Amino acid sequence: QVQLVEAGGGLVQAGGSLRLSCAASGSGLTFSTYMMGWFRQTPGKEREFVARITWSGAGTYYTDSVNGRFTISRDNANNTVYLQMNSLKPEDTAVYYCAGTKKMTLGTTVNAYDKWGQGTQVTVSS
Repeated sequence: QVQLVEAGGGLVQAGGSLRLSCAASGSGLTFSTYMMGWFRQTPGKEREFVARITWSGAGTYYTDSVNGRFTISRDNANNTVYLQMNSLKPEDTAVYYCAGTKKMTLGTTVNAYDKWGQGTQVTVSS
């Protein structure tokens, strides 16, 4: 059973930075076979795609609202995926979730993923 655990959330002022991490663990885990993604959710809204990274880390994709401000990366040796968030805005406030999938997919929808972390709160004050 693969487990994903996020860390790094917190309270930051607008314009600041945070780095989220997501550590994967589990018996027989081969982290490099998983595409990894980050999603976020605010109360009353659907979970939305933020960024994803392919198995080797060579391919990344971002939603328009974070492109140029956020960077997704991964360390397959340490079974960890990161989300570096710069120039944060109040509208980035949300619970951020990491997700993993072995499916051959574009990786931009909730349904593409079958492994999820518990989420970490990011709050950006104005």
